[in-house]
Amino acid sequence: MKRTRWMMWVIPLLLTACNQTNTYYIDASNGNDKHRGTSPEKAWKTLEKTRHLSLKAGDRILLKRGETFVGELFVSGQGEKENPIVIDAYGTGEKPCIQGKDTSLFAVCLFNSEYIELKNLEVVNHGSKRLPKRTGVKVHLKDFGTARNTLLQGLDIHDVNGSLVKKEGGGSGIWIVNEGDSVPSAFDGLTIEDCTVKRCERNAMIWSGYWRRDRWNPNKNVVVRRNLIEEVPGDGIVPIGCDSAIIEYNIMRNCPDLLPPGEAAAGIWPWSCDNTIIRFNEAAQHKAPWDAQGYDSDYNCRNTCIEYNYSHDNDGGFLLICSDGGSKMPYNIGNQNSVIRYNISINDGLRQRATHTGYFSPAIHIAGPATQSLIYRNIIHLNEKQQPSDHRGFVCFTSWGGWADTTRIEENLFYSNGPAEFSEAEAKNNRFKANYYLGAEIKNRPDDPEARNNHNGYETLTKEDKFGKEAVKPLLQQITLPVGVITTVNPEAIKEFFDKENS
Repeated sequence: MKRTRWMMWVIPLLLTACNQTNTYYIDASNGNDKHRGTSPEKAWKTLEKTRHLSLKAGDRILLKRGETFVGELFVSGQGEKENPIVIDAYGTGEKPCIQGKDTSLFAVCLFNSEYIELKNLEVVNHGSKRLPKRTGVKVHLKDFGTARNTLLQGLDIHDVNGSLVKKEGGGSGIWIVNEGDSVPSAFDGLTIEDCTVKRCERNAMIWSGYWRRDRWNPNKNVVVRRNLIEEVPGDGIVPIGCDSAIIEYNIMRNCPDLLPPGEAAAGIWPWSCDNTIIRFNEAAQHKAPWDAQGYDSDYNCRNTCIEYNYSHDNDGGFLLICSDGGSKMPYNIGNQNSVIRYNISINDGLRQRATHTGYFSPAIHIAGPATQSLIYRNIIHLNEKQQPSDHRGFVCFTSWGGWADTTRIEENLFYSNGPAEFSEAEAKNNRFKANYYLGAEIKNRPDDPEARNNHNGYETLTKEDKFGKEAVKPLLQQITLPVGVITTVNPEAIKEFFDKENS
């Protein structure tokens, strides 16, 4: 009887101890690493203390607002669905700032963690000289297995001094890495939302994962939404090795002309991904020496859908669809079944310096043996040349180890203020159907038995604004996001625009 009573006392105490969570406070001005760190009054001083924590479900690390922490925040831990690990701010004032050291390859790293949230921090990692693979926030899995529910929210990441050269390893604001040979690792539930990425070089958000098709272990339930990317010269958002990623309501703009000659970059695009949805984004002012489109459906990808996006003032054009015909399985499954619909491109194709193929900058570039692409009900509005050498192309096919096959281009509106062209070259089995061709001089018009030479609605819109941006406002919507105001396509308006003319 006495033993039973003793167990009744002890077991609840043991359970309480096992379930106890900890909150750790860090204060760069008033903290002390000799403290326990478990209250604001007894806060730690440096980020180094986090490296030795064994974080568990419900634990929190809180950084004091208004403070700057020099060093690296490195954490690892496994939370639970209803009880995640949280890294956040406390107090009042500006977001706490983590500033990487001179040779830091990251300022923040989440390693082999799941059910974890990183929120409301400012992150800087600008050393005295460029370092390849330098990043602001690194989320890294290695020989871990499946990591569930990682959230990056409300981060302000800026001034990351990585390499401008892709082959050297580049650099980024956010770098997502999943790897491992003994235990294949992937994210199931990764969300990046309401973040700003500014002046990060080379790229904004990029992945590194299992891209070969004979070692396919894709990340799932990836969502990138409501983020602002500014003054980033390279690639904007590039999921790699993902299945069914959703990229929506993001802004990328004002990309400076910093990349060395020959470097290729574009705004938002998947590589080695299946079933990617890119919708309701705004991409503008990309100035990379090569490519420099707002959007791209790249190779080793299937079933990419790019819809309801707004593209304007990009040097390279609106869209790239490509596949490397010289790269075969298991390195490349090709580019299959891309769907590009209900997007608006205004004043794209502004390239002002020669590339390895001259001033090439069509609105839509289809390179290599991409198959079964559908380009449907988009508005492509080209403006007059700024100088005689400028290229004005609506749709141009080129070879990259082969030519595109079975491309359907249907019910799009092509408008140009000056001379413009199509170039099918040796592409196979193209079908142009019921497109609108509006402009004074269109060279090499495709064979389109149902071609239309006027559109009353668009001609009315452009009567007062031949340059297009004011004209298309009835088809756009402005949405206020936590990071700013985005302009993107209104789905009901653009569908009505095409339906009404066809009725």
